[in-house]
Amino acid sequence: MAILGRARTATGAGVVATVILVLAFGNQAMTEWVQNHTNPNGVWGWFLRILCWPSWGLSPHDSSNGAARDLLYRDVRALLLILFTALVLGVTAKAAAGAAAFVLGWTSLIFGAALSAFLTLFITASPSLLAAFSSAIGGAAYGLFVGWIVGIAVVSAKGGG
Repeated sequence: MAILGRARTATGAGVVATVILVLAFGNQAMTEWVQNHTNPNGVWGWFLRILCWPSWGLSPHDSSNGAARDLLYRDVRALLLILFTALVLGVTAKAAAGAAAFVLGWTSLIFGAALSAFLTLFITASPSLLAAFSSAIGGAAYGLFVGWIVGIAVVSAKGGG
């Protein structure tokens, strides 16, 4: 029973870290600021763009059908990222300790982001399997470069081992 309690704590820590990342860096204000005020060819601008990948919004940028569909795509992608990350952590967190918990937290974000990107691309105006694979690559890149934060949250909740 103690293992189940620890697994829930590690899952909760990973989900909370993911939610904070999505809310803090994926909101419209942050995303627009990064697009308008950073250099995509510099390391800092590139990393901030990666952090903003699970973008979400409250309103479309204009009144067109495409803008509404894009808003739905981005919002569902951000929600599925959180859901899939929680699912991976919930299924496997009780089996990991120490460095394995760190890797589990990290990879859960990679898988969650790639899968959410792949599935939600079919909401867009012109979906294709190739575009879905390309979108999954963007999600996996987000998980690769940001997932260590979730890994740290998971390992700290597990007490380091």
